[in-house]
Amino acid sequence: MQIKEVINSLNLQLLTHTGDMQGEVTGGYASDLLSNVMGQAEPGMVWITMQGHQNVAAVASLIGLAAVVVAGGAPVEEETLKKADANNINIAVTDLPAYVVAGQLYALGITNGK
Repeated sequence: MQIKEVINSLNLQLLTHTGDMQGEVTGGYASDLLSNVMGQAEPGMVWITMQGHQNVAAVASLIGLAAVVVAGGAPVEEETLKKADANNINIAVTDLPAYVVAGQLYALGITNGK
């Protein structure tokens, strides 16, 4: 499933403008602990978090994630969006809890990628 299809299917609000919307999503990962994401997430995954600081964009870029979904209505810093756009990272937001977003991704057939 392409990133744009995931964003549309989950009614996410896309906050960035430069990321590849045609890329295939290879799995999903949910965590707020950046070291876990760096050690366990894989390129092409969608990362669900409630963190909105600049390090989110840096980690997503480092790994090559398809998108970051900031759940629970958590705020995303403007500097995070600038960094994400500079690195072609998709960041989307939702008011839904992370647990619900993870369930919705799973229902779309997006598992942990393994």
